[in-house]
Amino acid sequence: MYYLKLYCCTLLCFFAIDMVWLVLVARGFYQKHLGFLLKDDPNWPAAIVFYLLFIFGMLVFVIVPSLDAGSTKKVLALGCLYGVITYATYDLTNLATVKNWPWIVTVVDVIWGGVLATSVSYLGYLAGKWLQ
Repeated sequence: MYYLKLYCCTLLCFFAIDMVWLVLVARGFYQKHLGFLLKDDPNWPAAIVFYLLFIFGMLVFVIVPSLDAGSTKKVLALGCLYGVITYATYDLTNLATVKNWPWIVTVVDVIWGGVLATSVSYLGYLAGKWLQ
């Protein structure tokens, strides 16, 4: 039950922070640089699967090991690394394979991935300590 609660807390944090980014901050940026590729409506099932898997990976590779070690430094370092690597995987693949993929989108996304995953990992870590 502890891990399910931790998962739900982390998922809510991720969704809230990412929605603020996507709706309030980055909407115009993505429209400007990727408007030629964007759908009118997102594929919500695919987005939901991404969120569920991303948070599962974050718990397995970042939050739980950091809680076991009792280390704030570890959760911040691993969270950032996890975000940079996961977002870079997507964006660098697109940069390599999608015609006219803007390099600036890759740079911004990879930075955002690091910031987002660091923030959410830390909040998940705090939730995990609180839930204990």
